[in-house]
Amino acid sequence: MSELQIAGLFVGALFFLILMRIPIGVSLIAVSFGGLWSMFNWNIAWGSLGIVPYNFANSWVLSSIPAFLLMGFICYHTRLTQGLFSAAQVWLSGLPGGLAIASVFGCAGFAAVTGSSVACSAAMGKIAVPEMMRNRYSAELATGTVAAAGTIGALIPPSILMILYGIIARQSVSQLFLGGLVVGIITLTAYVLLIIVRVKLNPTLAPPINGNKATRAEKIKALGQTWPVLLIVIGVFAGLFGGAFTPTEAGAIGALLSMLVAALYRTLTLKAIRMALVETITTTAALLIIAVGASLLTRFLALSGIGDALSSSILAFGVSPVLIMLGVVVVYLVLGMMLEPVGAMLLTLPIVMPLVEETGYSLLWFGVVLVKLLEIGMITPPMGMNVFVIKGVVGNTASLTTVFRGVFWFVVVDLLIVAMLIAFPSIVLFLPNWAG
Repeated sequence: MSELQIAGLFVGALFFLILMRIPIGVSLIAVSFGGLWSMFNWNIAWGSLGIVPYNFANSWVLSSIPAFLLMGFICYHTRLTQGLFSAAQVWLSGLPGGLAIASVFGCAGFAAVTGSSVACSAAMGKIAVPEMMRNRYSAELATGTVAAAGTIGALIPPSILMILYGIIARQSVSQLFLGGLVVGIITLTAYVLLIIVRVKLNPTLAPPINGNKATRAEKIKALGQTWPVLLIVIGVFAGLFGGAFTPTEAGAIGALLSMLVAALYRTLTLKAIRMALVETITTTAALLIIAVGASLLTRFLALSGIGDALSSSILAFGVSPVLIMLGVVVVYLVLGMMLEPVGAMLLTLPIVMPLVEETGYSLLWFGVVLVKLLEIGMITPPMGMNVFVIKGVVGNTASLTTVFRGVFWFVVVDLLIVAMLIAFPSIVLFLPNWAG
């Protein structure tokens, strides 16, 4: 068998293992090792198993992942983010669908300290959905808004997906963060406009809230509840984007600030610290196993030449770069329905990155668009992880079908945003280029 045939056979075996529910990290490592052994010999396969993980883990930027995770878990378990929704509720409740809009802003604020869509959806689901349901909001709008707004978590810095992509694609994590910030703000704005338009067209989705409007004093008091998150965000990202901190230093300082602020708030308990540390360690370990497997797969596919062969075959048809990118979009939308984001990204990057480079697109731009595509997968059936998180939070208050119906219009808006980013790449790149 030729090297390309061996690579095709083992890639097929990889998808079979994933469909059989074998953990993605284990599947990646097993297939890569077996492929190298079949294509060369035992010594090369075993040598790669020793060298590739070491070279990957030797990246200093990788240490920012546990640092940012610790920052997010500390903020989550010490309840530092609870004031975000309350403040947004006071300021925005007078707008059509004001509580839903407040949920979107609350998710954006939560995202700025966690970088996790799932954590964002879980936390805001517990806080915002019951409040909207108490005010007679449609279950579809209430649950769909929080499930969709949770996806902002991977776009607004810090983003674990962007850190991993930056390491693999050798792109600046800080510049990826800047591009993600732009797309995150665009997504937030689009979600808010969607809610306003839907409620204007159908007021029964979100009846006006009865009662007196908040006074200026009440609004100022509500803003005071946001200082913990603002202090952490300003301290971390002013230093990161100002060039004073590396991503790792920013994560470490963020974790320290979150603990200091929680101590001042008197919510920093031993239980919270223990839970944050355990979740940080387990999440980091899971991510690294998948990432090591992806690095081995990259080595295997590079040696087989399948990536270059695929790129050459596609380009030989004379297809325009835009059509190629649309094909990539479809692939990731389909994968997002079946796989969690980290696995889907690391599984495909060895094949997709050479194709993106050959078509002339910026890998920095592609990283941001890729994260956006993977987050759409978090709310699309049948796997839509955020949807299942919200269902778990609300229990029998809303059915799974109701939550999926609730996210439908948000998915439509997300697809329009992706189309806009492909048509106008400068939307993503102008801020990184300006700051770079």
